[in-house]
Amino acid sequence: MEKQGYLVLADGSVYRGRRFGAEADVIAEVVFTTATTGYLETLTDRSYCGQMIVQAFPLIGNYGVIPEDFESGEIECSAYIVREWCRHPSNFRSQGDIDSFLKSVGVPGLYGIDTRALVRSLRENGVMNGMICSDPADVDWNALRGYRIENAVARMSCKAPYVESPEHPRYRVALMDYGIKENIVRMLLKCGCEVTVLPYNTTAEEVAALQPDGVMLSNGPGDPSENTAIIAELEKLLKTGLPIFGICLGHQLLALAAGFQTAKLKYGHRGENQPARDLSTGRVYITSQNHGYAVLSETVNPDVAAVAFDNCNDRTCEGLIYKNAPAFTVQFHPEACAGPQDTAFLFDRFLRMMDDRKKEDR
Repeated sequence: MEKQGYLVLADGSVYRGRRFGAEADVIAEVVFTTATTGYLETLTDRSYCGQMIVQAFPLIGNYGVIPEDFESGEIECSAYIVREWCRHPSNFRSQGDIDSFLKSVGVPGLYGIDTRALVRSLRENGVMNGMICSDPADVDWNALRGYRIENAVARMSCKAPYVESPEHPRYRVALMDYGIKENIVRMLLKCGCEVTVLPYNTTAEEVAALQPDGVMLSNGPGDPSENTAIIAELEKLLKTGLPIFGICLGHQLLALAAGFQTAKLKYGHRGENQPARDLSTGRVYITSQNHGYAVLSETVNPDVAAVAFDNCNDRTCEGLIYKNAPAFTVQFHPEACAGPQDTAFLFDRFLRMMDDRKKEDR
């Protein structure tokens, strides 16, 4: 029988459950995702650095652990909270159950918690810090309330450049790694791109020296406004004329480089069912998202960029098209896996931009 465990939130509320995964106490920011599939991609998404994930979907782990589906080589979240985990997964690709996997990587979990009540609390009161512990009386309230996610991009980015390439590449793309999901690389390879993955602190001059056909700005964790050095380099990169495509954190960072502002959302957008509206056509796409910050549409200078997509639920900015540079960005994940790939056509737009750039250089 698993030991009893507790989740204590910064507002003083306590949720009782049972431990699974590694048996350890941890403090982190508590967030929820409404995704119904893709728990492996969620667990290995670097954008969850410093956070404990609450799965709104009640049963997790039914198809086991499949390393080929990971978005990174490790679990980057701090803890995992579910209503029920599947003890007997069924999938011919499975290499084990979720409990054993969490134990092997040292990530604690709780199950048996009333996740509906917990998600409702986070929606009504906003995302807050929490602590998983064996006894609520042991909580260090100063540490709990003072917890902040710091240096997340530096921790999640690769430490040295590396190259991945298809057999006959048509394009060369510099991919800035702020905490990439591997499916971004897979999509670029599928599009015929040789991908040079670069650390977060690569300068604009170093990127330009590679003479890429285009630049991709990846997703990643944390508060975008804290990355002042990255923002300064992206401001320079915007002036090079290189085609730029930004996703999630990359979208936010380029917006800050252009002089716009970002703000933290009450509880963020995390899941596979976020509706994003194309403002040029009125068409709505169902998208996969994972972010706690958003670009403030009212701060977008119309002489510099136009808001291209908004969120149908709260009207927050979901995409920008830049007017004085060959650049566009989106808040959602067009490479989503698992999740809808209705917006995968945006990779084709990026390819067309690189083709146009090549024509100009001839």
